[in-house]
Amino acid sequence: MNSFMGKILRVDLSTGRFESLDVPQEVYEAVLAGKGLEAWYLYNNIPAGADPLGPENILAFAPGALCGTGAFLTGRWTVACKSPLTGGWGDANCGGLFAPAIKQCGYDAIFVSGIAEKPVYLFCDGKTVELRDAAPYWGLDATEAELALHRELDPVCRKKPCIALIGPAGEKCSLISGICNEGGRIAARSGVGAVMGSKKLKAVVLAGARPLPCADREKVQALSRELGRKLLKMTLPNGLGVFLGPGGRAMGHLPYMPLDGSMTSLMFRQWGTQANTSLAITSGDGPIKNWAGTPKDARLMDMVYNPERINKIESAKYHCYSCPLGCGGKLNIRGRKYAEFDETHKPEYETIEAFGPLLLNWSMDSILQLNELLNRAGMDSISAGNTVAWAIECYENGILTKEQTDGLELNWGNTEAILALVNKMVAREGFGDALADGVKRASERFGGKEYAMHVGGQEPGMHDARNDPQLGIHFVAEPAPGKHTVGMGIEYGAMSLCDICSWAPPARLHPKSRDLEDTEELALISKANACYTMLVDGAGGCYYGQMMGVHMWKLIDYLNAAEGWDYDGDHYMEIGERIQCLRQLFNIKQGFDPAAVKLPDRMQGIPPLPSGPLKGITLKNKEQVAAHWRAFGWDDKTGVPLRSTVERLGIRTLTEVTP
Repeated sequence: MNSFMGKILRVDLSTGRFESLDVPQEVYEAVLAGKGLEAWYLYNNIPAGADPLGPENILAFAPGALCGTGAFLTGRWTVACKSPLTGGWGDANCGGLFAPAIKQCGYDAIFVSGIAEKPVYLFCDGKTVELRDAAPYWGLDATEAELALHRELDPVCRKKPCIALIGPAGEKCSLISGICNEGGRIAARSGVGAVMGSKKLKAVVLAGARPLPCADREKVQALSRELGRKLLKMTLPNGLGVFLGPGGRAMGHLPYMPLDGSMTSLMFRQWGTQANTSLAITSGDGPIKNWAGTPKDARLMDMVYNPERINKIESAKYHCYSCPLGCGGKLNIRGRKYAEFDETHKPEYETIEAFGPLLLNWSMDSILQLNELLNRAGMDSISAGNTVAWAIECYENGILTKEQTDGLELNWGNTEAILALVNKMVAREGFGDALADGVKRASERFGGKEYAMHVGGQEPGMHDARNDPQLGIHFVAEPAPGKHTVGMGIEYGAMSLCDICSWAPPARLHPKSRDLEDTEELALISKANACYTMLVDGAGGCYYGQMMGVHMWKLIDYLNAAEGWDYDGDHYMEIGERIQCLRQLFNIKQGFDPAAVKLPDRMQGIPPLPSGPLKGITLKNKEQVAAHWRAFGWDDKTGVPLRSTVERLGIRTLTEVTP
């Protein structure tokens, strides 16, 4: 017995056909579940050259292997497909309560192909699988549609359903749209919402109640109790958030040093991801003025977006499934300037940074409104903010005219114009229609490519690689480029991976200039980051559990207990490597050229900034990416996995296995 359900559900919307298929145990042994199971299936089943918005593309929903075992911080689910934004591998990750609902219906994943003739939603309760008419919900925003589905289904289901669905951005196939649940959680990246909208699939509704297996539940629960006791002992006094800005200023000038991973749990429990905002604005981590500014341009903005101000209007904490931290929250925004809604989820750091410092917007109230608007629309705030920043800089430099922007004065910090433009993007109205597919396509249409901050077609997360060069490697080398959650130097310094992996270098105090070199040691660090992140995604783990470090959040022990295995860290890191290699092979199959992915000159420090904590820094990104590929056993010029690597990882044999 282990934690896997042993089956997947295959849905063809074109024919209305459903299949429940057995998954061989050797697949789970090789790639776990979650993103690993999706990589195995999508590589095998999406044909080369498939249209991302066509019937051959497959949209996959999968929880991780540890979901439902009692392991803390393992309530994440991944949605994956061929990305319409990049043309290669696409995935997005989300929390909430949806992950265990997939397994409670009896499946480790749901794979959806085809295109329905009219809007439908998929209903499954562990006994019945049906496609139902979604016409009454099509056109509603994600929150309205979710509430309406609950009103219809709650009285007739054995348990309250869990729902993942798209809003208007997904329905209109915006290439920067995501998939929502829980009234404000969103799997935002890679254009996954556009794929769901192209299939005319409004929602996936799950109401199963099957028990979830685990090899040694008592041991898993003991590990969670141990972690819980550690978390209870650690608290921060109220009011410390005012010191985060000054702390960031100090960090911007100090040498790089390993962190105690447990500190992340304190910060996220106290403030949520907003804990990073003041630090990022002042340290050089957070991009300012479309990645061209410095903390001087956003002077004192760290106080405007200080997390203590957000906590004052928090009405309730929000916990994802199996999470003791509760980094999310609900905010009462009734009566605040710009507010059209009474309540919103607490905005994440990425949203605040993308619509605050990136645009030189000083209005917290506008970001609270934008956060709710984008959540309801199902639009990625990272991509949307980067796209608006491009439009402002183009307008300031005469590339865009007032006539082209529908009369909007797109100047830095013009809050009303920013709000109006985002509303147009959501509605695909006027100038907003041209921006709803992201900054790459907008710049190809209007010009201003030098101001278009994207990596391989996807807008980058809100962390500056000039501050953390490891991040720049992953922005480019990651099979879903532009993602910021795969690896950073600061993350590596918190995790102590060398204590579970024989080949991972130790994290130690060093000058920041060391991270600008293309050494074998740094390449092994970036490889270890990526392998461990893939392992976490296969397990369904949370990024903030990962950041706690291997001695606090004991992923290897959790997996051995839940699966009845006795593998060491090297074995599990190889599973992560296998998942990463499968995703890269998917790209090669689809004609996506890894060598064509570049970090924009501005993001590399070409030319370098003249002042601030990033003064004079220019990355050696091309050389570092080549070293990263060599460390993985991929060709260092093309990014194609070598035959010897594919054989070593057993991928040829694995891809011959079918359900």
